Amino acid sequence: MVANNLTEIVDLDTKRNRNREALNALKNELSDSEKVKVCFGNMFIKFPKSKTTEMIQKDQEQLDNEINDLRKGLKAKVNRLNEMQGKPELRGYNLSPLSTDEVKAINSLLKR
Repeated sequence: MVANNLTEIVDLDTKRNRNREALNALKNELSDSEKVKVCFGNMFIKFPKSKTTEMIQKDQEQLDNEINDLRKGLKAKVNRLNEMQGKPELRGYNLSPLSTDEVKAINSLLKR
């Protein structure tokens, strides 16, 4: 169960990195008026650059959400596995990162 989630997270992250590379290539290498060829399954279709960028960005958002959901569920599964094995619960494992607002607040306090 835990290994399956880890494998799925790695696969989704690989796809997310490919999308990031594609977005950078679209941003840096082509003019806005050009059409690009996009691979859907086993065929290539020409799309406007703006539409292609929009599709990849939506895919990125969906991948981010899926990865975050898997990571949240993974924590509970690891704790359950440790409990079944008689190991103590991991300390600090349920921490979450600071939000942007919290980081700004801390930085403003430290600058005083």
